[in-house]
Amino acid sequence: MSSQGMSLRQDPDKPDYSNEAVFRRNTLPPRSYYIPETSLLLNGQWNFHYAFTPLDAPEPSASAAEEWTTVSVPGHWQLQGHGKPQYTNVIYPFPVCPPFVPSENPTGTYRRQFNVPSSWHENSHLRLRFDGVDSAYHVWVNDRLIGYAQGSRNASEFDVTPYVDRHSTNEIFVRVYQWCDGSYIEDQDQWWLSGIFRDVHLISLDSQNRIEDWFLRGDLDSQYQHGILNATITVKSSSESAVKVVIREPTQAGSAAITSFEKTVSSDGNVEMIMSVANAKKWTAETPTLYNVEISLTANGSTQTIHQRLGFRTVNLENGLISVNGKPIRFRGVNRHDHHPLHGRAVPIDFIRKDLLLMKAHNINALRCSHYPSDPRLLDLADELGLWVIDEADLECHGFYDAVARPLNIPEEMDYEERKKLAFPQAAKFTSDNPSWTAAYLDRMEQLIARDKNHTSVIIWSLGNEAFYGRNHQAMYDYAKRVNPGRLVHYEGDPQAKSTDLYSYMYTPVEKLIELAETEGVKSDGSFDKPIILCEYAHAMGNGPGWLEDYERAFQSNTRLQGGFIWEWANHGLLTKDANGKEYYGYGGDFGDEPNDKTFVMDGLLFSTHQPTPGLVELKKVYEPVKVSVEGDSLIVTNIYNFVGLEHLLVSWRVHQLGPSSRDLAIDTGTLDLPPVQPGESTKMALPDAVRKAKTGTETWLTVEFQNRGPPPPWAEANHQIAIFQHQLTTGNPPLAFAEQAPPNSAITTKTVGAKRTFTGHNFSVVFDTATGYITSWESNGKAVLKPDPTTRAAIMPSFWRAPTDNDQASSLQYWQRFGVHAMTSQLRDVTISDDDDNTVTISTTHFLSPPILSWGYTAKTTYKISANSVIRLKTTLTPSGAHPEHVPRVGLNLRLARELEFVEWHGLGPGESYPDKKSAQLMGVWGKKVADLQTNYEVPQENGNRMGTRWVEVNGGGVRLSAMAKEEGCVWSDNTNQDFSFVATRHSAEMLEKAAHPCDLIEEDATFLRLDARVAGVGTAACGPGVREDLLVKVEEMTFGFTLSALSHDPEVERAGSFSRG
Repeated sequence: MSSQGMSLRQDPDKPDYSNEAVFRRNTLPPRSYYIPETSLLLNGQWNFHYAFTPLDAPEPSASAAEEWTTVSVPGHWQLQGHGKPQYTNVIYPFPVCPPFVPSENPTGTYRRQFNVPSSWHENSHLRLRFDGVDSAYHVWVNDRLIGYAQGSRNASEFDVTPYVDRHSTNEIFVRVYQWCDGSYIEDQDQWWLSGIFRDVHLISLDSQNRIEDWFLRGDLDSQYQHGILNATITVKSSSESAVKVVIREPTQAGSAAITSFEKTVSSDGNVEMIMSVANAKKWTAETPTLYNVEISLTANGSTQTIHQRLGFRTVNLENGLISVNGKPIRFRGVNRHDHHPLHGRAVPIDFIRKDLLLMKAHNINALRCSHYPSDPRLLDLADELGLWVIDEADLECHGFYDAVARPLNIPEEMDYEERKKLAFPQAAKFTSDNPSWTAAYLDRMEQLIARDKNHTSVIIWSLGNEAFYGRNHQAMYDYAKRVNPGRLVHYEGDPQAKSTDLYSYMYTPVEKLIELAETEGVKSDGSFDKPIILCEYAHAMGNGPGWLEDYERAFQSNTRLQGGFIWEWANHGLLTKDANGKEYYGYGGDFGDEPNDKTFVMDGLLFSTHQPTPGLVELKKVYEPVKVSVEGDSLIVTNIYNFVGLEHLLVSWRVHQLGPSSRDLAIDTGTLDLPPVQPGESTKMALPDAVRKAKTGTETWLTVEFQNRGPPPPWAEANHQIAIFQHQLTTGNPPLAFAEQAPPNSAITTKTVGAKRTFTGHNFSVVFDTATGYITSWESNGKAVLKPDPTTRAAIMPSFWRAPTDNDQASSLQYWQRFGVHAMTSQLRDVTISDDDDNTVTISTTHFLSPPILSWGYTAKTTYKISANSVIRLKTTLTPSGAHPEHVPRVGLNLRLARELEFVEWHGLGPGESYPDKKSAQLMGVWGKKVADLQTNYEVPQENGNRMGTRWVEVNGGGVRLSAMAKEEGCVWSDNTNQDFSFVATRHSAEMLEKAAHPCDLIEEDATFLRLDARVAGVGTAACGPGVREDLLVKVEEMTFGFTLSALSHDPEVERAGSFSRG
């Protein structure tokens, strides 16, 4: 290319950005990520111009006018005041006619100046490197066009040596196009954001003799004992040069050399070396040992040195299983996008490191880079910390599905496999099975492997995601196997596993997954050649995911199922403000972006701030590498690790009794000497005498905790908890001394005013409405405990509704609404009031609870026994009739408490929320929190804060306390084996949660809402995957349940507020 630059179009008839045959012009060959000391980081403030079309963009020679401003690089222009973010999951936000893009193609023009450092050699080779630009761009240096590139998450380098003035100021001018033909194959489930979002460097290298690239393969011999380094060093050499490779001990850089190899070269080309390390320390995700490798080239008295950290490990299929160092492995993984709530995909390295530290701390051992190569520095951290990585090409074209399916009117409720048969072959013809796109597909595979090939943590390459299947995937697979046969290749979109080394599925129900493991690709003798993984499962949207324990049991019981990757790591909310200045994390549609896929971008184990949700806490428990059970007087400990024993763990135990008086009292504590337990094996340990002899009159539990001993790993603090286990030793059900005993001569008096009956006893009064058949208020010593609901006038009322979760929205919500479960009304059919004696009044009611329009409902027979000591024993029997639904969200009571009651203490599962299919991480104990702290502030408001396994709960404040329990005389449940109940205490009604789009829309009401539930439904994963397990639905059937309620006034100064720091 002449020093005058190049033409703006390679094909005069098409713009480069609308030509699938043009994706790189004048770029250097891709290489391993390496930024030498002789480099200039060009991040920072750049001048910026925003235009609605490329034709409106300024020319390099144009002077900076008023319409120019500044933006930060790395960054996205939509997050800096230009254009708007747009979120779609599947659909394209533009017409589908590849390779053409909209004429209204927003174009961002960047310019900045730089000077070449005077310390650099006068004749050095200079290259300009962009690590990520979305979506396509032309580059000028000093007014001369030097190249073009696309492939948003792939790096590009340009030789700028002929165009740079080393003695004066230079200017870089970059024109970035929001849309290009590559946008069709970058349709990942994330925000559409544009601009220079990764680092920009000017790099100086020796012009005559230099290392261009290197490929280090740290393998093991056939016995998996000794390390073998196969090194390919690509050099430019115009004179005699010495290429040397040194392997040093796996400590800090500069450690002792183990071995070295040197060759002399005098021309350009590849230098091949083979070196060995006796008894090498093997790299695994559990033992991430990295050796320090130095690669140097010396010529004419000058030396270039590159440092690469490398582990020795071998990856292959053995007996049809993914094996590392000869042993099958299990993925306990997550899918991760690059995302920051302020900067989008321009993620700071400290933020990335925090992500990976959190993964390791939560027992995650595997990472899928979805669905493109992550920031290149992430893999250094994965190598160091120990994660199995599936590294994925920047490729997805899921939007072609809708382009095909909508005209065919393929219903979404149709079986997914049937929909695939109808739509996928046609969708593949656009690009994946189109030969004119083969080179573009291959480029994305080449870029991926070239950049990341030296990272030990990468054990599998992936051909992309949700791009159907066609000839271009076969070409990518063939390329990967040709240049890097030492790694496996993955692609979920290949159902026959023609172009992949493993079967991969998404969101497959557990039963179907087990069936596939037993049938797919299984030979007549029962053997198989390829394993199965779930590249996405347990969709973690909002209050979820459910099913984690079920999937884990399937993985543990079938060796062919080698684990999976949760979808996904974090919510993608972008911090923004409403019209009143209130901040929230926005999702699709919040920025006026049309079309959009709304809240589907909020489906992570972390909030948008990258703080853990309850889903991540649950996952840590399910992913524990130690499983524990009790058999008789023995503790059974099973090692679930793949490679290490349990010697690094300290085992401590505690016996504690739980009750209203003792609260959570430790009876005895100690430690256990854990014998050697090899991976996959179990040991039986005798329980300490103190445990076996623990006999109390109250409920007694054994809690066993496994913590890191000794110096903590880099991802944990001292005594970090790896696993925890609880086992109930004894049961107990003592009477709760909730209420004061009434004086012997106390009695209940009755006063009637219209429909209201007021019952007054020792320091309390209860008002009952004979017109509605409900208690409307309860006071203790003149202070309000229960207040009437402004709509129903009831203070206690049966209820079946909860605010829908994200998973409910996708499945059950419409079903429940069709049956009117959200709009139940109450008709009083009968009420009787009798005085059992002077100390007790019994009220019996019959209601018919039903929705408008429909004819089904529950007949609810309720008995209230009001005692003179301010205790109400309540029993309800529900009998359904008519054409009723099969299931409802919950069955229980709604209580409206005075707002002053704001402290909650309970005996049950805690400290966090729990649901029937999301409770493994919660422990049995006595817990305390303020009402506000019981809420999970999901970034899309929804049902939250349920606590299961509750024996009793107390809510107090303002000098009064309301207590509730289920196991009490007179409260006969239809299921006597399951009298524990659930509760929710909140300031937000179900209607408020359902109405609010964001947490900032929630308005606290002048009440404390208390839910006491006999049954609650699980949460499932129906937003994308199986719904609630059948046995965890709340079936509409005859049911009896009851509670004992007590109201007690006391001195506010002695409220147990101090206990609310627990949990």
